[in-house]
Amino acid sequence: MYPHWDANLLIVAVTVVTVALATLVHYEGLVLMSRWLYQRKQGERRRKVLYGIFGVLALHVIEIWIFGTSTWLLLMYPNTGTIAGAHPPHLFDAIYLSAVSFTTVGFGDLTPVGPIRFKVGTTALTGFVLIAWSASFTYLEMERFWRR
Repeated sequence: MYPHWDANLLIVAVTVVTVALATLVHYEGLVLMSRWLYQRKQGERRRKVLYGIFGVLALHVIEIWIFGTSTWLLLMYPNTGTIAGAHPPHLFDAIYLSAVSFTTVGFGDLTPVGPIRFKVGTTALTGFVLIAWSASFTYLEMERFWRR
């Protein structure tokens, strides 16, 4: 049990805001990318798919940084937890933990300890959903541009 309710509530609040921000970034990024790809020349079908893939990857990197930076900032607040395997936790440790959580790889060399586990677990769930969304977007864009 985590007795420090101020830290617990802070983690839940930051998690909700972070998930909302990452989802908004993803949605707006896909909308802009779809419009931009549609306006490109008709003869660039293969390039459009590559631009779409690189755009989706860029969105995921931005989202990983959003989750990682917010995790790192939360770790500075007392009683929110720590990252086992990183002493003291550096920004890039939090980004790395965010990346392996977001992609659901979960190597295990860095492990969240304490209430921060809620946020890291939610990062994994959100990453899974956003990656699936990207796969769906990529499929639809490929189908639109590769039709003969």
